[in-house]
Amino acid sequence: MRSLYVPELRVGCFNLPKDEAKHASRVLRVRVGDSFSLMDGVGGVAEGVFIEVEKNNCLVEVKELIREEKAKFGLTMIVSPTKHTDRFEWFLEKAVEIGIECIQPVWTERSERKVEKFERWNKVLVSAMKQSKRSWLPVLMPACTLPEAFLIKNEEMTSSLYIAHCMDEFVDGGKKHFLKSLPASKSAIVAIGPEGDFTPSEVEFMISRGGVEISLGDSRLRTETAALAAVAFFEAKQKI
Repeated sequence: MRSLYVPELRVGCFNLPKDEAKHASRVLRVRVGDSFSLMDGVGGVAEGVFIEVEKNNCLVEVKELIREEKAKFGLTMIVSPTKHTDRFEWFLEKAVEIGIECIQPVWTERSERKVEKFERWNKVLVSAMKQSKRSWLPVLMPACTLPEAFLIKNEEMTSSLYIAHCMDEFVDGGKKHFLKSLPASKSAIVAIGPEGDFTPSEVEFMISRGGVEISLGDSRLRTETAALAAVAFFEAKQKI
């Protein structure tokens, strides 16, 4: 069953959001009587039956709304968008499929292209949520500088912070593999730098904020690959 995103999902009859109505009628070519899976991105899921179908408007009926619990432990990725935005969008898509709670794009000293595409990036998240049948839409924060990200996260820093970088360790014995450093029952924040990596001063800044240096393996990974590897490792740890 295909899925549609309905932020104000409820029991009863209502019109789909305009974008989803256009997509359903023009692309998916739904007909009266067709059933779709509806999700609101905050745990609500339901089966919706199309009552009326027009080019720009669709009326659906929901008889039962189910609420799915949010994962007890979640992952926040602090990651520098790549120079070529399609690579960053690839990461966003795959991260949603695997499972992620929050994405904080950051501009660092070595970021090559500082162009935010918030609406486009959020659409990628929504599309991936629908495709993967996940009931919770990850939170996408507005892009900011690395220090600003820590001001935003300051009140939520109960999660452990991990720093993935390609330099030699700054703290003796402080660069273990992520899987060895990560406890199974705690939320985490992982910081991934740009193509040119974090600068030493940026790593030292994050260490001063309680960050722990980690390795994601022996290979030198692209930003989007490293970020996705961290997501996969975190999800795997929760299942072990």
